[in-house]
Amino acid sequence: MKNGFRQSMAWLHTWTGLLVGWLLLLIFMAGTASYYRDEISRWMRPELPRSTVSSDVAAQRALTFLQHKAPQAESWNVTLPSPRNPAMRMFWRNPESMVKPPAEGEKRRRGGGRFGDATVDPNTGNEVSARETRGGDFFYRLHFDLHYIPVLWARYLVGFCAMFMLVAIITGVITHKKIFKDFFTFRPDKGLRSWLDFHNVSAVMALPYHAMITYTGIVTLMFMYLPWGMNKAYPNDEAAFYSEAFARMADVEGPGEGSATPVPIQQLLDTARREWKGADVGSFVVSRPGAANAVVDVYQRDGRRLSSDAPSLRFNAVSGELLQASPVPGGATQTRGVMYGLHLAHFADWGLRALFFLSGLVGCLMVASGVVLWAVKERPKHAKSGRIGFGLRLVDALNIGAVAGLPIAFAAYFWGNRLLPLELAERPAAEANVFFYAWGAALLAAFLWPKRLMWAAQLYVGAALFALIPVVNALTTHAHLGVTLLAGDWVLAGFDLMMMAFGAMLAYCGLRMQRWQPALSAAEKKKRQAAAAATKPQLPAEASA
Repeated sequence: MKNGFRQSMAWLHTWTGLLVGWLLLLIFMAGTASYYRDEISRWMRPELPRSTVSSDVAAQRALTFLQHKAPQAESWNVTLPSPRNPAMRMFWRNPESMVKPPAEGEKRRRGGGRFGDATVDPNTGNEVSARETRGGDFFYRLHFDLHYIPVLWARYLVGFCAMFMLVAIITGVITHKKIFKDFFTFRPDKGLRSWLDFHNVSAVMALPYHAMITYTGIVTLMFMYLPWGMNKAYPNDEAAFYSEAFARMADVEGPGEGSATPVPIQQLLDTARREWKGADVGSFVVSRPGAANAVVDVYQRDGRRLSSDAPSLRFNAVSGELLQASPVPGGATQTRGVMYGLHLAHFADWGLRALFFLSGLVGCLMVASGVVLWAVKERPKHAKSGRIGFGLRLVDALNIGAVAGLPIAFAAYFWGNRLLPLELAERPAAEANVFFYAWGAALLAAFLWPKRLMWAAQLYVGAALFALIPVVNALTTHAHLGVTLLAGDWVLAGFDLMMMAFGAMLAYCGLRMQRWQPALSAAEKKKRQAAAAATKPQLPAEASA
């Protein structure tokens, strides 16, 4: 505390933000995009039709499809269509006896071939042949799994960054004596002062959101970071802990016995709605389908509750009797569920989701302006010595590659979805590779030439890539603005329009960066004034008299 408490907090704020700032920006950008992962997934599979039938009709068609596609499966899992996701997704688990062993010298693929999946048109009950893609789930997984890094290490790294972010938020609040004044203060074209004002405004504008999203992000992985209490209380039964902690029903165990005709699925869904006082059904799981002891687990749809824990009911599939309901969550379970729910925001309607998204964008601007601010502050010190040190060059390159380069990667991911061959093997992985190839190219260019013009160049490239996404979409699919606007399909039309808006914003930033000139320091201003005074012609004494 040599320089006082507030100065110490300022130093801590600077370094906790800078050390993880570039990775934190990736996490923030991918997490912000995840608020619309269903809409992104739908745009990236333009072959999927819009749903025009009720949940009951869709559920019955799903069962009809599965009875023909996977009659011997041990379980069926069906996700019903929703306003944000019009297609039905279903998975099933085959018996071990049906799985073919791998050929000699061939590795057994993940899942061992026990699991099947399909996407079905709820309007017809037929399987849809849509392009393979991770869609918006790529961004969702990226923001805490980091894709190429082993999952365990990635989540520890993300937790480490989140802890640093939380420290930066707390120390930032302590550092700012005039935090409310900073909210209303922005002085453009003032060099360092402008960057500091912009960082302050972006930080204070959505401060409650920043604190909430950072803290709840850590909570979502708390059992991995702090497993000792769980291991102590449940040393030999981790599954029992998760059943209690997440208020889940126990898994269905044992083989099917005999055969019997199930009751209509609509009867079970209607009973579930009555039990939930009108809340709709989001998905259901049939265990031991076709057997006399078959059961159906019905799960409530998101949107009516703050907690992420979905209430569920278990029915006898043959008699329709309600066998069990998910346990009533206790205080600790409800708290954890609400923390999860706040982070995921599944409860949000379109207006609140837009507010979360805008707050996430402001968070991205806060992180980006923070890492840029450090470089702006350091540059005058290096200018005095007559050379730019390695540390500043490194930060300059990382700033360009992250702040200007990441938008290029995001846009390239959408281009890859439209331009990669539909029949390409491992297509979802190829789309992800396009994202990282584009980002790698941006980083490499930034390291080769970390100058101001590189900032402008990469911003312009990102602007062009985003602005042209609707054009590429129109050239490669039938779901372009000329069709979606007339049909009132605002999910697909809204995506194209947002891409154009992002392109315009990046183009504006590129223009500003191209024309930007660093503000003169006070010493430089005095030096120039003195030079101007020395060169000014002197008038004769009598003329002046």
